[in-house]
Amino acid sequence: MIEINKKIRKRGQDSSFYYSETQKKTNIMSFVDRIIGHEESGMDEMDAMNNEMVLEEFRSAGALLNGHFILSSGLHSDTYLQCARVMMDAQRGARLCAALSDKVRLLLDTAPDLVISPAMGGVVVGYEMGRQLGLPSIFLERVSSHFALRRGFEIPKAARCLIVEDVVTTGLSLIECMAAINAAGGESVGVACLIDRSGGEIDEGIPIIPLARLLIASYTEEALPLWLANLPAVKPGSRSLPSVGDIFSV
Repeated sequence: MIEINKKIRKRGQDSSFYYSETQKKTNIMSFVDRIIGHEESGMDEMDAMNNEMVLEEFRSAGALLNGHFILSSGLHSDTYLQCARVMMDAQRGARLCAALSDKVRLLLDTAPDLVISPAMGGVVVGYEMGRQLGLPSIFLERVSSHFALRRGFEIPKAARCLIVEDVVTTGLSLIECMAAINAAGGESVGVACLIDRSGGEIDEGIPIIPLARLLIASYTEEALPLWLANLPAVKPGSRSLPSVGDIFSV
């Protein structure tokens, strides 16, 4: 069973999750130096520089793809970020998640007890974030098209959960994750992701902390531009795969 700290842990209270003020200043500079390369930046400039550095990691991994893609959300796009290829290099994955964990510690107001990710895309990122944050990490998977806990995983009552995703596009998976966490007796206190491709448009009532925030055009089937419709479509995500319930009902 996962043990959690029963008292409410907020910023400023006694918690090993957050940095001290000295650590905070040191890690802000470390974060800026490592990911951005500038020691003095406003948040807007910092995010913009950070975006390009993160995209370069994706390019180097062959994970920034162009073509015609059907996203897990059902939307169409000419750009796909294949996080699995980024995370297959353990050192690159650790480097990116170290930067993301720094942002979580600096920006999240409520210290989480548990990292929880949606399968499949969030599993590896969630594990590495759990390692970086010193928290247990579990994942949800689809059973008859709905997220559920399996493999002996459980969420302790009132556990504060940090949802970790690879890429956030419409927020649909986040809504499903939050519902599953709530049904299990937990509380969603924030979201961390490598990429927010909505440009910051998603608001589910809890903080969303991306390593990079991008605005990448995506289209419904009805609004598909002709130049994109003329390209063959591929669906690289995992949502279309059979869920556990579907497999065993055959």
